[in-house]
Amino acid sequence: QVRLVESGGGLVQTGGSLRLSCAASGRTFSSATMAWFRQAPGQERQFVVAIAWSGSVTDYADSVKGRFTISKSDAENMVYLQMNSLKPEDTAVYYCAAGGPSSFYSKKFSNWGQGTQVTVSS
Repeated sequence: QVRLVESGGGLVQTGGSLRLSCAASGRTFSSATMAWFRQAPGQERQFVVAIAWSGSVTDYADSVKGRFTISKSDAENMVYLQMNSLKPEDTAVYYCAAGGPSSFYSKKFSNWGQGTQVTVSS
């Protein structure tokens, strides 16, 4: 089991940047697939990006490619999401997720954080 706590959300203008952080606890972090999802009001939760346990393989949703970057630090048990060139349609609650190696392909995750709100004003 991995406990996840997100931080770093806030209000930003179109074109701005934010960096989300996810603090993970649990001895299995170094072997976990980590991911970010987001959910806008009235919409289903949407996959944003995943990073494999090695940290060397990533998978981005088309809507964020070239603008968002995921990274992880096994030493700190942290996952980061650098978001640049933000758009109003990026407005959502962003969730950190953790799963086993197969989660990278299935996009099914068993551990979730509480979420952090990101609002991009036009």
